[in-house]
Amino acid sequence: MKNKFILSTIILITGGAITKILGMIIKIVTTRLIGIKGIGMYMLILPTFSLLISLSQAGIPLALSKLISEDKRNNKKLFFSNLPIIIIINLLLMIIILLFAPFISAKLLHHKSLSISIKAIAFVIPFTTISNICRSYFFGKQKMFPHVFSNIIEDLLRLLIIIIFLPMINSIKYQVLFLILINIISEVVSTVILVFFLPKDITITKDDLKVNRNYIKDSLKISIPNTTSKLIGSIAYFLEPIILMFFLSRNYSKDYIVLEYGILNGYVLPLILLPSFFSLAISQALLPVISKEYTNNNIKSSKKKLKLAVALSFIIGSISTTVLMFRGEILLKFIYHTKEGITYLKILSPVFLLQYIQAPLISSLDAINLSKINLYANIISTLIRTICLIILSTFKIGIYSLIISIYLNIIITTIYLIIKVKENI
Repeated sequence: MKNKFILSTIILITGGAITKILGMIIKIVTTRLIGIKGIGMYMLILPTFSLLISLSQAGIPLALSKLISEDKRNNKKLFFSNLPIIIIINLLLMIIILLFAPFISAKLLHHKSLSISIKAIAFVIPFTTISNICRSYFFGKQKMFPHVFSNIIEDLLRLLIIIIFLPMINSIKYQVLFLILINIISEVVSTVILVFFLPKDITITKDDLKVNRNYIKDSLKISIPNTTSKLIGSIAYFLEPIILMFFLSRNYSKDYIVLEYGILNGYVLPLILLPSFFSLAISQALLPVISKEYTNNNIKSSKKKLKLAVALSFIIGSISTTVLMFRGEILLKFIYHTKEGITYLKILSPVFLLQYIQAPLISSLDAINLSKINLYANIISTLIRTICLIILSTFKIGIYSLIISIYLNIIITTIYLIIKVKENI
């Protein structure tokens, strides 16, 4: 089991490094092709996109991954029992998005031109959901290579499409639309690759297609708190540009808000979060391992692997923080051809050292059926972040109202998670 955990971690870290580099290249190419204003517009719609993706999946992929790792159920029946729930949720979301896209773009984001891009999200979410459902099987079986390989091919394809076709589009409105729609192609390709890696001897019988209520209950016990937690975070992320637009527009121009928000979310945060693929890879490998060992009452082994995961995440985070603090300007210039955001980068880098260790803590709580603790942590930190953002946005400190709110959110969440993990593992 230990060797399998280490092998899974190595595969995920290696794949994560490649996809992170590809993701950074995609962001660099995109930024240079559509400019700061285009990135600002895209960043305005991204919270809405993230919220709808979270809603469409309803935490089912995570639930399936955990239940499959326990190796106590019929995996085919487990999948088909959850399929009706996924289909209903996606269909309802698609209808809601198409109906309310004009309202969201005009009244909440204050950019009517984004309406068509929001409508496009409705057609993207089913493909994203299917892809993540497929991934859940491989995570549960601790087979990480298919996930890594599909991600790399997906990013390479996305990069190729952007390089070839994005320069042909002149309007920022349709450039943002294009960036949303290419997710359909990349997710379809990713799903096809994942299906190719499924066992060849799979046979589906009529009995497999029958819905098992106990399987649904087991899935919902995990997915509901997980989805609620993600939903709260996504709603806060969704409201973030809306709150900034509403309060900052009293003292700052719309162009200033879009520009600074674009710099923070388009340049600074992606650079700070670049090393997070390490902790994410470690936590993805950790979840099925701790889940199985905790089910078999191997508590001591679970603790060792969790401590190792947190230690690795902290070491990597420390190196990253040091580089960003003292060489951040060089990285910004090299990657984005700009020095915009260097002050934000130096201010935010230290606190993200705590952010890096959150992923293994969250995964360990999910693995021992304590997703509700992650939910409580998210509720507390999100409320504080949102309230602080609203209050600070009235103090004429510009985008620093968001930066201070991010600080408080990360510190409070990390402290709470550490306390709860020590109490329960």
